[in-house]
Amino acid sequence: MSDVDADASGDGASGQAGYRRSAGSPRGEARRRELLDRVTDDLAVNGLVDFSLRRAARAAGTTHKVLLYHFDGADDLLRQAILQLRDRRIDKSSAAAGGGSTRLSLAEWVRAVWPILVGEEARVLDQAIGLAMYDPDRYAELGRGASRQYLPTLLAICPEHWSDRRKLEVAEMILAALRGFLVDARTSGDTEGVAAGFDALTRALAREEAADA
Repeated sequence: MSDVDADASGDGASGQAGYRRSAGSPRGEARRRELLDRVTDDLAVNGLVDFSLRRAARAAGTTHKVLLYHFDGADDLLRQAILQLRDRRIDKSSAAAGGGSTRLSLAEWVRAVWPILVGEEARVLDQAIGLAMYDPDRYAELGRGASRQYLPTLLAICPEHWSDRRKLEVAEMILAALRGFLVDARTSGDTEGVAAGFDALTRALAREEAADA
């Protein structure tokens, strides 16, 4: 993770490069979104290692000065690209879980979204968490919200008669367990062990919902 290159020598990491920013015109905003989409696509394929403003410029088919017109430097561009990747994963997870059209059980929801969470495109999001742990002063924002986006959905699919406290407890347990499985899956390669723990989680959730049915 230390190879992520966002230094200020030509890459504008500090956000103080002195280039004029887009004034937010419709044309400027459309251009900004286009550039961000291209950089996000590059991150999804190539990950965070060796990321820099110049690499981003190559991926976007432009120059680093053009990127600095629309973004506040390498760190700002990286943050926005990570957020966009998270939004994509949320959309895919929602679609896999039925898009909210019918209520899934907690165990069904976990089984539906797990392939999305562990998919290859999501690998860079796990790298972002590691980067935030490596240099929290600089990259803390990349780690924040990595799983928080799922909390409202999990709270919503908990049984309605549960107390708010119980909903929060179960939702936090699910998020923590999935984070642990993701780290294990990415680092150990022990797919059998991850699958065993995952099965135990879904059984525990089924028992939790059945306890007061």
